[in-house]
Amino acid sequence: MTLPGNITAAAAARARAVWGAEIIETVKLAWPMALTQLGQIAMMTTDLALIGRLGDAAIAAVGLAHLILFVGFVLGMGPVSAITPLAAQAFGAREPRMVRRSLRVGLWAALMLGIPVNVAQLWGEDILIMAGQSSATAALAARYLTGLAWSMIPAWCFIAVRNFMGAVNRPEPALWVTIAAIPVNGMLAYALINGAFGAPRLDLLGAGLATTFVNVAMCAAAIWICYTCRPFKKYRMLGRFWRADWELLRELIAIGLPISGALMLEWGLFSSGALLMGWIGTTALAAHQIALQVAAILFMIPFGISLAATVRVGQALGRCDPIAVRRAGFGAIALGAALMVAMALVVVAFRDLIPLLFLGHDAGGNVAAVRLATTLLLIGASFFVTDGVQTIAAGALRGINDTRVPMFFAAVSFWLIGFTCAYGLAFPGGLGAVGIWIGFSSGVATFAALLISRFHALTMSEDGRGRAKGR
Repeated sequence: MTLPGNITAAAAARARAVWGAEIIETVKLAWPMALTQLGQIAMMTTDLALIGRLGDAAIAAVGLAHLILFVGFVLGMGPVSAITPLAAQAFGAREPRMVRRSLRVGLWAALMLGIPVNVAQLWGEDILIMAGQSSATAALAARYLTGLAWSMIPAWCFIAVRNFMGAVNRPEPALWVTIAAIPVNGMLAYALINGAFGAPRLDLLGAGLATTFVNVAMCAAAIWICYTCRPFKKYRMLGRFWRADWELLRELIAIGLPISGALMLEWGLFSSGALLMGWIGTTALAAHQIALQVAAILFMIPFGISLAATVRVGQALGRCDPIAVRRAGFGAIALGAALMVAMALVVVAFRDLIPLLFLGHDAGGNVAAVRLATTLLLIGASFFVTDGVQTIAAGALRGINDTRVPMFFAAVSFWLIGFTCAYGLAFPGGLGAVGIWIGFSSGVATFAALLISRFHALTMSEDGRGRAKGR
């Protein structure tokens, strides 16, 4: 008489074991990916700290140069990000030739997009002057951009190889390369900026050259690892590199460009936030930057989980396992939500102390900024969670090659809802900076809900193949 109950209990135990195994595999993939991204941020932070010693004019010039660089960088980020789902699906289907083809067309895209983008940045001074910037600041920015010339292609190629490594369940080497590059970047930038260790003193030009040299070295190291270390060398990543593969390249572009579009829409919203805060005053702008920087640091956790979700979902899709597709996606979303809730609680608990890390413990002249930053961190608690969930859900959708509809969702969520609410609450509503963050939180929460609903709908079909059904 107890048999049915025993069967039910055994089934529940098996289900828990399967879900537990999925979470463990996701964590194993996610942590090196997240730390790799943190390493990239560490190098950027080191560069800015060294450039800051050249004065306010240099910092302002670099800020303007990064605006030009970011637009070009995001354009290529989509196609090289599309390597992950294509290679993961091929890996799951046990098609090593398709894994190599996916990486190859990603490297093609990096070269094809990188050449015009890098040439265009050589006219950075003219672009900034046409945008109304002073000739002196534009000239400094152009000097920095000259040093960065041709850095974009090796940077994208490293990301392409990094995504390939993740797709075959071996993301750690990209992390080791990044960790090794951090001190090299710091010493080289210091030497070329200040003329130390026998190097010429090149100020902003030296900062740009250091970044270029390090990007080239990282790309070369990653390629060397792929040719000499298992399991990468069996894929012969550059085999038949010049062989035309236009069909797969078109598929990569079709998946990747909407990713770039969604990233640009999101970046545009938060860039507009700085503009709106500037209209309110310098105190609001300072508090906003503190809260946004905290969000950026916390974002690295779900970002790594998002990359892992793309891999896990893509591999399950390649195996034609619709149940595993849903489990991989929703498992990653649940893991990210739980971690971000915990991190949000930590931020809320220490919200009075966090602003002092940016403004100093002797922040007597910045009391208003500290108080406002504390308030924004409290309001941002829900934002931290939903922002993490949306990036993981987007990663899960990329695993099934669904990127066009999410780009439309981004336009609606970030601009129709997020920006409209932020502006309306801040100015007509009279809530100021608090209203802007409430608006942003509303937009991000809407985006997260739409993406989760989309993943649920696409993976409910019997074959579970969603947008990738025709492959």
